[in-house]
Amino acid sequence: MQKIDDLETLRSFLASKDNTVNNVYFSDVPQVCKDFPCILGIDEAGRGPVLGPMVYGTAFCPLNEATLPDSLGCADSKALNEESRDVIFSKICANRKMGWGVEVIAPNSICNSMLSRQKYSLNQVSMDAAINLIKMALKGGVNLSHVYVDTVGPPEKYQAYLKSLFPNVGVTVAKKADSTFPIVSAASICAKVTRDYALKGWGFGEGLQAGHEEFGSGYPGDPNTKKFLQNYRDPVFGYPHLVRFSWSTASEALKEAYHVDWEENEEVIPIGNTSITEFFKMTKNRGARSLHDFFTTRCLSRKVEF
Repeated sequence: MQKIDDLETLRSFLASKDNTVNNVYFSDVPQVCKDFPCILGIDEAGRGPVLGPMVYGTAFCPLNEATLPDSLGCADSKALNEESRDVIFSKICANRKMGWGVEVIAPNSICNSMLSRQKYSLNQVSMDAAINLIKMALKGGVNLSHVYVDTVGPPEKYQAYLKSLFPNVGVTVAKKADSTFPIVSAASICAKVTRDYALKGWGFGEGLQAGHEEFGSGYPGDPNTKKFLQNYRDPVFGYPHLVRFSWSTASEALKEAYHVDWEENEEVIPIGNTSITEFFKMTKNRGARSLHDFFTTRCLSRKVEF
């Protein structure tokens, strides 16, 4: 977990990180949030786009300062322009009665979950991120009294699930929580600002030179996003890690790519009377072989399944 305390640090840090893995960033926890009962809000940004990460955000402050997010101008991030969100986020960072945190969920992490053999829905990915943020706040010493969460799926079921995990904390899960509870609005802004700068500073491990202005907002209806999906589609290997390849927008576009028949690996590991210990040693060594530069330069890795 990386501690971030201002907008410029967040911006430069996001530009330096590996975009293919999930990352969690938290501010310092103000002492008042350790000494007094606190409320905490959770919301996300980037659930629907075909490009870029989904970001879950949280914000917290003392219960007796519940109007503080309002006084800083916090509102549903979707109702604010980018400049306003940046200004409010900077105010949240500077205020010593509030703290915040985000989890940046990489596009390939989302897709690998959704396309795994055991289906792992986007709702479950979202819930896990929310749970992780609550745990991180508690671990950081936040004196947590009540949690407010913008729902995914039926709010009653989600609320009961969270309550079972955190029985000593009050839980409210509601639709449109980001426009109902100011502390959730603050979380929404933290999530949205983080996603915006994660996109702007995106580093392509595949070596592409595309800038943010080329792929736009990442939403399927954005003309720049559509153009990016057309121009940066490899006929064999598909898309760079920026693209959520499990989205129908991407999978439809990939229908025009080459069809590839993958031959089975000719190397057969003999089992016979081999002990289970020796078997796993052999498969481990087999999976550890170095890859040709052709694959490593394209950010491809070998996955061994048993």
